[in-house]
Amino acid sequence: MSKPAFHAYSVREYEKDGKKDSFWTKIGAAWPHKDGKGFDVVLEALPINGRISIREPKPGEAETE
Repeated sequence: MSKPAFHAYSVREYEKDGKKDSFWTKIGAAWPHKDGKGFDVVLEALPINGRISIREPKPGEAETE
């Protein structure tokens, strides 16, 4: 399988010492369809809050198959 075009993350917001922040957990990856009109998304987990963020991989970031 080729490298994913995007990684999928579960994003949880939290507050610590009065400051808001978020914790990102990689839960999958996405590959574009050959016709360029959609994506195949493979998830290894589902977020409990329903929020999934799809982002381009950073250079050198480990692959998700």
